[in-house]
Amino acid sequence: MRTRGRIAVIGVGNEFRRDDGVGWAVLAGLHERPLPPETELATCDADPGRLIGLWEGARLAVVVDAAHAHPGRPGRVHRLELDSGFLDQPPTTSSHGLGLGEAVELARVLDLLPERLVVYAVEGADSSLGAGLSPAVADAVDPLVATVADEIARYRDTAAGRPA
Repeated sequence: MRTRGRIAVIGVGNEFRRDDGVGWAVLAGLHERPLPPETELATCDADPGRLIGLWEGARLAVVVDAAHAHPGRPGRVHRLELDSGFLDQPPTTSSHGLGLGEAVELARVLDLLPERLVVYAVEGADSSLGAGLSPAVADAVDPLVATVADEIARYRDTAAGRPA
């Protein structure tokens, strides 16, 4: 088990399935920013076991993933926060066979949830084979990088007893 106190940021998806690579793109942007030393950045293919392993023992885990919504608006970002062991479900589904909800439920049963879990789900337009995000999703990346960095800073301030 990793040491408690760290912050895990996980980009979920596949960078070779167009918009499904948005989580990876956000992680690439975060690599360019100054982040607290206890922050770990990782990518994941959405396998529930790997997700759980990446967030296990974290104080804060932030997950960025592509999502499908009906009706959809590519580039729209949904923020979800774990509440009492259950993730509020938006009108979206993961772009993967097994969704993040299944990983959260399994981690809850196994008592392996992070202290706090925040998910940013970005509605995609194209999950076909190939590299590169659609224009609407690409436009969402830089603002989401800033939002995730702010999420980390707010959490650290709150954990340190400073007003957020």
